[in-house]
Amino acid sequence: MAKSKDPETEKNQKPVEQKKSKKQDKNKKPNFFVRIGRKFKETFSELKRVTWPTLPQALKATGVVIVIVLIFLVVTTGVNYGFSALLDLLTKTGA
Repeated sequence: MAKSKDPETEKNQKPVEQKKSKKQDKNKKPNFFVRIGRKFKETFSELKRVTWPTLPQALKATGVVIVIVLIFLVVTTGVNYGFSALLDLLTKTGA
């Protein structure tokens, strides 16, 4: 099969090559400071859409967290004391 020199196919091939170079430019990363600036803009625009809790809701949630932390503190301290007492029993040499 011989290649045909059709002017239509030649016209169609040239823009494809140009599109590839434009595509490569789009895939190229912008510099570091541009990316940081975009990230800050995106962050602030997202923060504008956030539904913030009221003060009573925030205080209630904080209270729940503090109570749960205290419960875990008591349980952990109890387990630690129990293991410490068990270790003392096991390591006493009858003296």
